[in-house]
Amino acid sequence: MIRALIKNLMALLVLTVAVPANAQGAGATQVRQSGRTYTQWLYNGVVDLLWPRLAPKLQAHFATPEGLHAFIAQIKTQLGRETSVVRERTLPWLDGEVYHRTATFSRFPGPVWVQWTIAPDGVVQGLLVKPEPAPAPSRHLDYQTRTPLRLPFAGEWFVFWGGRSVMKNYHAAAPDQRFAYDFLVAREGGTHSGDPSSNQSYFCFGEPILAPGDGTVVAVEGSIADNIPAQMNYRPSLGNHVIIDHGNGEHSFLAHLQRGSVQVKLDDTVRSGNRLGRCGNSGRSSEPHLHYHLQTTPRFRAGEGLPAQFLDYQADGKTVARGEPTRGQMVAP
Repeated sequence: MIRALIKNLMALLVLTVAVPANAQGAGATQVRQSGRTYTQWLYNGVVDLLWPRLAPKLQAHFATPEGLHAFIAQIKTQLGRETSVVRERTLPWLDGEVYHRTATFSRFPGPVWVQWTIAPDGVVQGLLVKPEPAPAPSRHLDYQTRTPLRLPFAGEWFVFWGGRSVMKNYHAAAPDQRFAYDFLVAREGGTHSGDPSSNQSYFCFGEPILAPGDGTVVAVEGSIADNIPAQMNYRPSLGNHVIIDHGNGEHSFLAHLQRGSVQVKLDDTVRSGNRLGRCGNSGRSSEPHLHYHLQTTPRFRAGEGLPAQFLDYQADGKTVARGEPTRGQMVAP
């Protein structure tokens, strides 16, 4: 099925594509044209033109031009031909732009997303093809977080995924992660400098991760090896992690920590701002980042996601007394 078709590609590109939700960038017209061109090359199997435009990380995912050919063949088999374009958008992404297209296809019952992340030089940094998801239903949309939460890090971080719509936050399709966040560090339009296959090249790798609020450690894992960037370990999805029971029906999940860095143990009492470990790239993660979410139970995939409203932080240079960070923002305690 289509989910099987896109699983591996999405796994890589979930952390390659970040789309702030606001206005179109200055290069919108050019990006729209490039996106339309790349989409037609994809549909028509023009791999000899498309392959040289892919960033090395994306080429590594497909391995060879033949791998890209095989992917295109699967799209044709399972989606069929595009029958209509529902909408198009161009949105800023770090120092580049994203072309986002929602379309219908002859062999698929619902809308499908085709999305390209395009650097200023025209290189394709990310490609996403997936059925348009719906946010998970939630009875907590008006919920006010009980725990006084702080951002779980020091310094300025980038909100890679965050918000209540699936467009802003792919986690929103999952009931337990309905209001989850992915955070990383971005500098000068990028998330790393140097060898992209080395975790040490990523700005957030090894950065301290802090307790977002007071509570008791109810689950901890710290022995899982960090992934090579662009490769993922699906089991366990959380990788190295800490789960905190705040004692009021709220439980914080902090995931993908660096192997050997976790400093707390089961049943430890932690205070807001205590160091838990360091940012890593373990579990279901394609590059170093911090995953955070709040839910009703301490069991992964067995609870309801809760809105996590942080207190007294900076978002794009403005003070927020209480709020929920959204994709594309730069945030700091």
